Amino acid sequence: MLLSAPKQGTLADIASHRLVHSIVTGELVQGQKLNEAELAERFGMGRGPLREALRHMEGMRLVKRVPNAGTRVVILDQKTMSDLYAVREALEGMACRIAATQMTDEEIAHLSTLLDNHEKQIEEQGGKLYAQSEGDLDFHYQIVRGSRNEMLMDLLGSEQYQLLRMCRYRTSRNAQRTRPALSQHRQIVEALAQRDGELAEMLMRRHIQGAWRSIREMIDKEEAV
Repeated sequence: MLLSAPKQGTLADIASHRLVHSIVTGELVQGQKLNEAELAERFGMGRGPLREALRHMEGMRLVKRVPNAGTRVVILDQKTMSDLYAVREALEGMACRIAATQMTDEEIAHLSTLLDNHEKQIEEQGGKLYAQSEGDLDFHYQIVRGSRNEMLMDLLGSEQYQLLRMCRYRTSRNAQRTRPALSQHRQIVEALAQRDGELAEMLMRRHIQGAWRSIREMIDKEEAV
């Protein structure tokens, strides 16, 4: 479920947004047990709205309730992420191919502007970080939405979306990948501008394959320590 920062909403909505951000960015680490009292104090709200937010997170697969052990942040092991990226490659590749015929010239131009802003952010971070914000500031989400395909938008913009953001956040801090990823994004936009769906799909698939290789290498190094 796409969960933009609520300007207004219930306390549970606000808690959900804060929980998503904390989990995606690793502030709440994978496998961490979530203490309702501590979280309620951190977010400055009652345990009722927080409990509702945790149920929401469970539906999004960001947390897991373990019998007799409480609620914990999901652990994205290598098998889970491998499966997730295989699905992502297929679906986002398809979305990119369709978007090449469905997106307006203005929408494609907006993607270029978005990438210009991303480039500025990368340079401000010394090339060490490429972390996209949620929704309208997310390059991948914009292409999925540009496909105008309700099924794809539902599949990639619902429960998978935040899990994917968790994975992508890990590679966002890989300095060797920041500028190549931006360059690949620009190539995809060029293919979209040329209305070449076949090329756009191939470039997106290659881009996601590269992201998965980067994550797998990070996991292998962590396990070797």
